[in-house]
Amino acid sequence: MHPAVIAAVAAARTADRVSPKLAARLALPLFRKAGPALAVREHDRAVHESARRSTITVRGRRVAVSEWGTGADVVLLAHGWRGRASQFAPVVRELRAEGYRLVAFDAPANGDSGGRRTDIRDWLAAIELLQAQHGRFHTIIGHSFGALAALTAVHEGTATGGVVAIAGVSRAKYLIDAFAERVELSAAATGALRRDFVRGVFPAEPETSVWERFDAAARPLPGDVPLLLVHDAADREVLVSESHRLHAAHGERSRLVVTRGSGHVRVLGADPTLDAIDAFMSGGLAGVDASGLGHQARADTSA
Repeated sequence: MHPAVIAAVAAARTADRVSPKLAARLALPLFRKAGPALAVREHDRAVHESARRSTITVRGRRVAVSEWGTGADVVLLAHGWRGRASQFAPVVRELRAEGYRLVAFDAPANGDSGGRRTDIRDWLAAIELLQAQHGRFHTIIGHSFGALAALTAVHEGTATGGVVAIAGVSRAKYLIDAFAERVELSAAATGALRRDFVRGVFPAEPETSVWERFDAAARPLPGDVPLLLVHDAADREVLVSESHRLHAAHGERSRLVVTRGSGHVRVLGADPTLDAIDAFMSGGLAGVDASGLGHQARADTSA
C-alpha cells in the first residue's frame, strides 16, 4: 500500500473515534480513487497488442476500445474497478478461435483511458455507445464491478442474448461496506460514507433509489436473458456469497459455477471458467448442464 494511502486510512480511523462524519469525508476520496492504471500483464500482452484500437467519447472523456475477431456475433467485455480490457486475454483467445468478434473498453481512469475519476455511469455510457455501434450483443461478459455494470445495463434496456458475470458484485452497497470493513470504519462512519457517496455521484436522487437501482438481485435480468455466474470459493475481494445472491434471485434462469483456487483475477483464465463460457455461448443454460458444470453449480448453492 502506498504511504499516502496508509496515512489517509490512519487519519480516517483516528477521526472515526470522535466524528464518524469526518471519517467518512476523509475515506470517500480513497473509495472513489481509481488509479494508478493497471499495467498490461506480460502473459496478456500478445492479445493486447493484437487488438484493433479505436476510441469513443464517454461523458466528455476519451475511452480506449479494443476489438478482436471478425465474426458476426459480437461479445462485449466489461472489466472491473481498477481493471483493463487486457485482463480478458484468456477469454479473447478462447472465443476468437470460436469465430466471435469481441469488443472491450477501458473505462475512464483505467487501462489506456485517461482521467483520474470514474464511476458506474461511465461503464453504462460506454455500454450504451458500443451497443449503438454494434447492435445487439450475442453475450456480455463482465468481471467484478463490470459484472454489476453489465447486469444494470441489461436490466435498463441493453439488448443481449445472455450475460456472464465472473466474480461479480451483486449490489453497489456491497462495495462501500467491504471497503469500510477493510478500513475498519465504524457502523456510523459507514452509513455516513454511503450518504456522502450518493450525494457526490447522484446528487439529484434519493439514497434509497440509488441502492435499489444498483442492486442486480433486487432488479433481476429480463426473463428472456439467461445468466451464467462464475466465482471462486476463496475470492477475498468479492465474496462468493455475492454470486450466490444473484443465483438465488434468478433461479432456474441462471447457473453458478464455483471454482477452487483461482482467486479474484486468475478466475478469468481458469479452465472451468472457459469451459463454462464455451458451453453457455454455444448451448445456453442447457449447454452448461450438459457439460456437467451446471449440475455441480446447483449443488454448490445449497452448501
